[in-house]
Amino acid sequence: MAPLDDNQAQEKPVLKGAITISQINADEITFLANRFWAPDTANAHEAFNSQIIEDIYRKEICDSRHSLRRIMMLEFSQYLENYLWPNFDGERATRAHLMSIVAMVNEKFREKVEVWKVFEKSSGLFAKFFQRVLEACIEDRPVTPAVMREQTALLVFLNHCFNSMEVEICRDQAKRLVSLAMWSCLQPKRREQELTQIPQWRKFWKKLQKREDSEQKEKLSWERHFLQSLMIKFIRILDTIPEAGPVCDETVRYCERFVEFLIDLEALLPTRRFFNTVMDDCHVVVRCSLSSLVRREEGNLFAQVSHFS
Repeated sequence: MAPLDDNQAQEKPVLKGAITISQINADEITFLANRFWAPDTANAHEAFNSQIIEDIYRKEICDSRHSLRRIMMLEFSQYLENYLWPNFDGERATRAHLMSIVAMVNEKFREKVEVWKVFEKSSGLFAKFFQRVLEACIEDRPVTPAVMREQTALLVFLNHCFNSMEVEICRDQAKRLVSLAMWSCLQPKRREQELTQIPQWRKFWKKLQKREDSEQKEKLSWERHFLQSLMIKFIRILDTIPEAGPVCDETVRYCERFVEFLIDLEALLPTRRFFNTVMDDCHVVVRCSLSSLVRREEGNLFAQVSHFS
């Protein structure tokens, strides 16, 4: 990026906590951007180096003490648009590359700037990226602060996608997770009870069974069980929080964000219609109300947001 004029910084008062022009010009991220992705230095860029992404993720994004200001710097440098996304490989991209994209999308939403345009020209690649995000959301990993920070970031990203159903690339990926087909994860008696109440849905269900593609059966089954699997994982994590003693702040934050995610799914008609039954079948509300977290001081916010039934 070409250095900015310090006189520009005098045009407006510097807000508390804001990054100044002189700080941007002197920052290590600016020097990296000039070498690898800044649009002003495009003719002099060095070849793509995946280690740069690994180092930035470890040094700038994972450090919970300073990550917000560092992510703001990365967003200002157009890290997502000019380096992360153009060099993303759906199958071979590393965990750091995946999580860096997630972090930058979440930052764009936080700053309330345009998000999805960068992905719209490559919807096929976005589908692969989205699938990688889904897999990371339900993978079985130890409950540690670092892991829970990643899981929270993934969950926030997923919620942004569901809340962007007006955007075609988001709608195409999200709708397959919340269609009538997700009722395949219900117990047969419960599903029969629900289908009996609305005969039209029974007709749709029979059509779904007839259109079943045997070659895609495993993939379809995974998608239809995704949200159920995610809720089961949430309950397992919630149950790790004891009634007394130390508690991981990142785990508490994940649980709070998860309940907010459920509230948003319940608030949207395209997602609530069939998801509500699966959520009820998982007894999520009951498990939240009986959890140790609602009885802890750290769980005050969780207790407030978990009464959404």
